Amino acid sequence: MNIEELSQRLTDRENPIHVHLIGVAGSGMSGLASLLLGMGHKVSGSDRVTSGETHRMQGLGLVFSSPHHADEVHGADVVVYSSAIREDNVARTEARAVNIPCIRRAECLAAILHTRNGVVISGTHGKTTTSAMCAHVLRRGGIKPCHYVGAEIPVLGSNAHWEENGELMVAEGDESDGTLALYQPEHSVVLNVEEEHLDFYSGIDHIKEVFSTLLDQTRGKKIYFSGCPVATELCAERDGAVSYGWEHADFQASDIHETGGTVTFDVTKRGELLGRVELGIPGRHNVLNALAAIVVSDAAGVDFQLVARALATFAGARRRFETKYLTKKLRIIDDYGHHPTEVAATLQTARSLNPERLVVVFQPHRYSRTQKLADDFGKALQAADRVFVTDIYPASELPIEGVTAQTIVDAIKANGDTRAEVVGPVRTAHHVVGNALDDGDLLLTLGAGNVHEAGAKIARDMTVLEEMLRQVEDGQVSAKLYEPMRRHTTILCGGPAQFWLEPQSHAAFADLVSYCRERGLPQRVIGRGSNLLVRDGGIRGAVIHPTGGVFSEVTVSGNVITAGAGARFKKVASVAATHGLTGFEWMEGIPGNVGGGLRMNAGAMGTETFDQVLSVTFLDEDGEIRERPRAEITAHYRSVPELRQNYALAATFEGEQADADAIAARMEESKNKRRSSQPIAASAGCIFKNPEQVPAGMLVDELGMKEVSFGKAMVSRAHGNFIVNTGKAKSADVLGLIDDIRAKAKSQRGITMETEVQIIGEDDYTF
Repeated sequence: MNIEELSQRLTDRENPIHVHLIGVAGSGMSGLASLLLGMGHKVSGSDRVTSGETHRMQGLGLVFSSPHHADEVHGADVVVYSSAIREDNVARTEARAVNIPCIRRAECLAAILHTRNGVVISGTHGKTTTSAMCAHVLRRGGIKPCHYVGAEIPVLGSNAHWEENGELMVAEGDESDGTLALYQPEHSVVLNVEEEHLDFYSGIDHIKEVFSTLLDQTRGKKIYFSGCPVATELCAERDGAVSYGWEHADFQASDIHETGGTVTFDVTKRGELLGRVELGIPGRHNVLNALAAIVVSDAAGVDFQLVARALATFAGARRRFETKYLTKKLRIIDDYGHHPTEVAATLQTARSLNPERLVVVFQPHRYSRTQKLADDFGKALQAADRVFVTDIYPASELPIEGVTAQTIVDAIKANGDTRAEVVGPVRTAHHVVGNALDDGDLLLTLGAGNVHEAGAKIARDMTVLEEMLRQVEDGQVSAKLYEPMRRHTTILCGGPAQFWLEPQSHAAFADLVSYCRERGLPQRVIGRGSNLLVRDGGIRGAVIHPTGGVFSEVTVSGNVITAGAGARFKKVASVAATHGLTGFEWMEGIPGNVGGGLRMNAGAMGTETFDQVLSVTFLDEDGEIRERPRAEITAHYRSVPELRQNYALAATFEGEQADADAIAARMEESKNKRRSSQPIAASAGCIFKNPEQVPAGMLVDELGMKEVSFGKAMVSRAHGNFIVNTGKAKSADVLGLIDDIRAKAKSQRGITMETEVQIIGEDDYTF
């Protein structure tokens, strides 16, 4: 079935046909479904996934199935498939087997377009926004156009719409695969023509051939941007040519002002002032898109004042400079731009909003585009202050050796001093990016793939974090998203904390705990991380790190020392020595802080924490802050049940007056013992509890496992009960080594080894 035959069949309302769409969940195919249903035909479709569009289409009459299967095409008069559907797709294979005509998406669109006076919007960039603008201003101008646009358009209600009595149809024409040459419209708009889609085209001359065919088949106006040399070459000498641009054009924009996310400009037609336009979206590139829509409206006979009013209400398309999150501290914008020219225009628009910093997450689209346009991307991205580059979105391409995200980073560094780095897959990119954000930043997610997911996750969690901070009445808390726990554990490894919170007052601490408990948000209090191993997937929920303010204070009154939960044991030992108090020298060898020491009843040199505790100030489960004497607290070896659900905020310790020289000697004894028996390298302290049969360190030594490695983790040569990080170890390396030791102890000695180190967090990224 050719295009003309299908067009005739589609206009026969007395004899509707059955069209089946393979890949109907995509924006282009769902648009076809909407048009065909509006024309009164029976429409079925299938896809491997469902979407909001498939649900909406089902409400309009679409018969939908998922996943694909062979029987779904039976009874169809024609099968339409998208470019994403492989030739061996089961439904497509079955259609061929039973001799049902199969056509491409663009062929079906061309057949529909031929039933109306078409307005095709073409070009390398800006097609979606300009198509949506044209449909919007024509509708507001009293004309009832049909439209077909390649994205969700809130102001239009949907990406496609059939108007039974409409004479015009605005359609976005895709040039990526040469199918632009299928259309025979009344008017054509050529926004720009550059080298693009070089996986299909051999070069610019090949691209020009396709645009020339479109223009040859256009009956009326050939509307083009005068600032594009190729568009001018293709259009200027043709009958019906109408130019638009900054100067030397039939329609011109001048006196342009960009403020507060909008842009205003004057419009002249062949030297005559038509009026001033206030555009509801920012960016000088959108001024050009609006000019194109103005020319189309002029050709359709719409009064300019109606056009100007319509443009003021235009809200943009999904993923076209779309604001996803906005507060005084942070703005997140998502944009589809994936060509150097689009990237440059989008960054210029973002700069017009005057952020403190412009932070970009860029997802390269296709290996071939990355390889051929890397240098141009490197230049365009200089407009950012910091760039994070994700893995390449391949679309339908296979990898090209040597072409990776690093290719873009290298190009950025070769073209300027903008800071750039690779962040890997989009799935986890938000962990690095979200943690790097500062107040006043504008975060721009940029690319045609799924990079918007990174911004969406940051927006989701930033909303929770902002609400959490509003609940802290005294404001004494600092916070970050996705803080890497490797910065807060003595073994220097571990994934991110979803919400990292540093309260400086007891009230702030209590408010944060209350917020989490009331909303069922997981929470955990972490000190210096000296007896802690966080899995590589990080910690879901809130991690509260009491530090600064009252939590770091250490005061002395007589023989009593009062210390906040965030104070380091080394500091307590030092303050005690300064005031001539003995009994604290052992603390010098403990790398953790008071809160962690209390919870674990840490000890050294024959002394445990609770041997000297007089009282502990708790935040109880009921949210009350209470001080309890030592007699009311049960403490075991490396375990204090009271602190499993309650939180220690501060403690008082009792010492004895002693000679300064004696204190100094004991401090030196503690240091020497630590130096001789513990490794200098990064570790989490003792990994295993001592079994009854033999000390853990001696057992590991007897098993012959000293200096045994797993990845970048190694059993210390200084002490068998320590695992050290030899350089950028993952927690998985440490856990692998722990498992090896336990298995060998069990198989060779029949001893079950229990870990003393706390192991927390997720094995994989879940937030």
